[in-house]
Amino acid sequence: MNVYVFPGQGAQFTGMGKELYQTNPLANELFEKANTILGFRITEIMFEGSDEALRQTQVTQPAVFLHSIISALCIDGGLHPAMTAGHSLGEFSALVAAGALSFEDGLKLVYARAMAMQKACEAAPSTMAAILGLADEKVEEICAAVSAEGDICVAANYNSPGQIVISGSLEGVAKACERMKAAGAKRALPLKVGGAFHSPLMNPAKIELETAIHATEFHTPTCPIYQNVDALPHTRPDEIKQDLIAQLTAPVRWTQLVQRMIADGADEFTECGPGTVLQGLIKKIDSGVTAHSVV
Repeated sequence: MNVYVFPGQGAQFTGMGKELYQTNPLANELFEKANTILGFRITEIMFEGSDEALRQTQVTQPAVFLHSIISALCIDGGLHPAMTAGHSLGEFSALVAAGALSFEDGLKLVYARAMAMQKACEAAPSTMAAILGLADEKVEEICAAVSAEGDICVAANYNSPGQIVISGSLEGVAKACERMKAAGAKRALPLKVGGAFHSPLMNPAKIELETAIHATEFHTPTCPIYQNVDALPHTRPDEIKQDLIAQLTAPVRWTQLVQRMIADGADEFTECGPGTVLQGLIKKIDSGVTAHSVV
């Protein structure tokens, strides 16, 4: 059973989507529509911008969304997913791919999310770090101990067995990284991100996004969408909305989500969008399935 998955923030690169724009009439039309909706030519930043310009949250999120969903919509023979899922931001691409959101509404929500998250990042300096080679339970235990001491630190992304991203205040993440290494982690790598995504520090953004989501029309999707918050399949618009709102401060349960999709019959994963990060994670979660990019 072939399913479609969509990457999140961090997959961007200069030149993303340029070939699609130049060679596919539908892609060209959708990118130009996006420029109009956003009120600036995001295509110029995507195709020619610096790494620094692309790393700005308010640019990164719509850019990754656009490359991902336009890649999917331009698949030869059309997009007919049996299931969809996306990593963090990628969940919005998954919703459009499954017909739960229109392209236009998906882009507007992604931009609203990006602007709200950018404001939250500026209000409270914060960060994230990747922890490699430590059991989930030990990561959670150390995060809880650091938080109990007054610094914010939580497990934010369960990416694959032995790879968890933590998120929180600058002091909290730095303290946790030292303790993770002392506890036997192979690596504790600070990430170049704008702030503490999927942590309580995103609560102001969550409140803003909730208003935008409730003002947007959601439809019953054509296939189940496996959501980050609970790693379960959803088809009810009211549940999908609530999970999207909760996602900003809740962890991304990618490992559990992929395992559930496989248990429900997924054996071929097609990654739509920039990079190949999800393919690598999926193969670490279960080497028995195939994972590839849109051709």
